[in-house]
Parts: sequence; C-alpha cells; structure tokens
Amino acid sequence: MQHGAPQLAELVEATGRVRAAIESVVTGRPGLADITIAVLLAEGHLLVEDVPGVGKTTLAKALARSIDCEVGRIQFTPDLLPSDLTGVNIFRSGTHEFEFRAGPVFSNIVIGDEINRASPKTQSALLECMEEGQTTVDGTTHALPRPFLVVATQNPVEMEGTYPLPEAQRDRFMARITVGYPDLAAELLMLERQEATTPLSHLQPVTDGASMLRYAALVRGVYASSSVKRYVLSLVTATRGHQGLKLGASPRASLQLLKAAKAMAAMSGRHHVLPDDVQRLARPVIAHRLIQTTESRLSGVTPEQLVDEIVQRTPVPALDPADRR
Repeated sequence: MQHGAPQLAELVEATGRVRAAIESVVTGRPGLADITIAVLLAEGHLLVEDVPGVGKTTLAKALARSIDCEVGRIQFTPDLLPSDLTGVNIFRSGTHEFEFRAGPVFSNIVIGDEINRASPKTQSALLECMEEGQTTVDGTTHALPRPFLVVATQNPVEMEGTYPLPEAQRDRFMARITVGYPDLAAELLMLERQEATTPLSHLQPVTDGASMLRYAALVRGVYASSSVKRYVLSLVTATRGHQGLKLGASPRASLQLLKAAKAMAAMSGRHHVLPDDVQRLARPVIAHRLIQTTESRLSGVTPEQLVDEIVQRTPVPALDPADRR
C-alpha cells in the first residue's frame, strides 16, 4: 500500500493540526482530541458526558472551529420539538407552495448541547439522522451533508431535570468520552489564558470538510488482519456473557470499534490496525453500550472498569507478518 503513503502523510499532518487546535483550548486532558478526531474520520458520532463546567461544549466547539465547514448548534431543552431539529415546511402565500426550511441538523458538524435535557421524543428525532444520514419531514426524505458528525454533550442522568438516553440512541454513538477535571497545572494555565480573553474566539480553521471527507475514505481502506478482527469480536462477545452485565455490546459495537481502530491507525501513520489501536478505543467505544446487573452496579463497579477487566483477560493475538501490508 505504498502508493497511498503521500495521502496518509497528509492525513497525519492535518489531524495533527486539528489536535493542536483543540488542545490549545481544552488543556490538560490528553487523548480526548485523538478520540474526537478518530470518530470524525470513522464517520461516527460522539457523546461527551460529564458534570457541568468541565469543557464539554468547549471541546465540541473547538473541533467545529478547527474545520472550515457548516456547523449547527442545538441547545436541548424540555420544550424542544423534533421539528426544531429537522426543519419544517412553510406555506408561501405568494407562490401557493410549501417551502422546506432546514433545521440545524443540516450541517457538517452538529453540536447537541445537553442532549438529555430534551424529551425522549425529541432525542429520537436524531436516530434517523445519525444512522441513515438523512431525515424525513412530512413524508419527504432529505439527505444530510457530508461529512456529518453529531457531537452531543450530556450531564449525568442523576442531575435534576434530565432524561436518560434510550439504549437505541446510546448505541448509535460510536464513542463516549468523559472530559474530567484538569490537573492543577493545567487549570492554572487555563486561568492565565482565559483571564482576559477566550482562546476559542481566536481559533482559526486548520483544514476543511472536503479534506476530512477524503481522509475518511482513506481510513476505510486501512487494512485489518483476520487476527485483529477476531480480537475485536473476542472483546465484544465477552461482554455478552459477563456475570456483571445484564446487556452486552451489540454487533454494531464490533463494527464501530473496528472503524475507530482504523482511524486511530491512520492517524498514527500506519496502513494497518494493531491490537494496541483496539485496546485504546475499547473503553470509549464499548462502555456506554453496557447495562449492568443490579448487583454489579450496587458494588460500585463502573462499565469502564468491566471493559478494562475484559481487555486484560482477553489474549492479545500474535499478528502474522503476512497479514501486514
């Protein structure tokens, strides 16, 4: 696959610029930018979950501003209607015809702020958009632009005034990440940087949507050996028989874990996937799809810890040199 080396080098350079742009705004959280970019390249969707004030929306905005493309933002509230997302048909008396006015989902990057503040009916309006890349309004199907990425932020479900995301919708997010609190040095740097201004307001695009679409096509061509695919399946199927889980990961999880691993491999400058790529993404791709048993939940074990346990006990395959190309 040496013929693709120049394109891969271009991908590595471009994603490096996007990473630097994001990390100039979201300080002290290494690795978040890589997962965010990998989800975009793998043509998935990202769920950012944490308590208020740690930078969930800032992370989403930093990604959007670093890429020169259409950006839509939705502030989810309890009274938000599905048509507020997808758009409506408006009757024009002058022409006696209906005109479709597109909603914010008709953007390349859609930032859904506090998605679990909206009712389940409105949350479900995103399902067709996320899975099919299209939406249907009054019986007419409208294709969404490409690339298309939903970055949804969510406060923990125990916070007042929230609705838990349905299992079907959680499963459509390729990955879930937690921003977390920065360490002392990073938070001090944040205070110094944002004392008089916000870095986000000065962030300039470092690539564009058309380029990201080309890179996504390149990612689809990254090679995954049969042993790596079996390793992915071993991790996912282990969740289905785990005694601490009532519901394991779906076959969609296997597919999305492999796609995300391909993106991570390409960002590392490789044309093939390694087990390390799979391990790095197992927690963000698998954990949010799991439903624990009551006993497991009451014992204080988290889904992330269960995924880590499965990764540790699952044998890592030895790659056949002939499988690498």
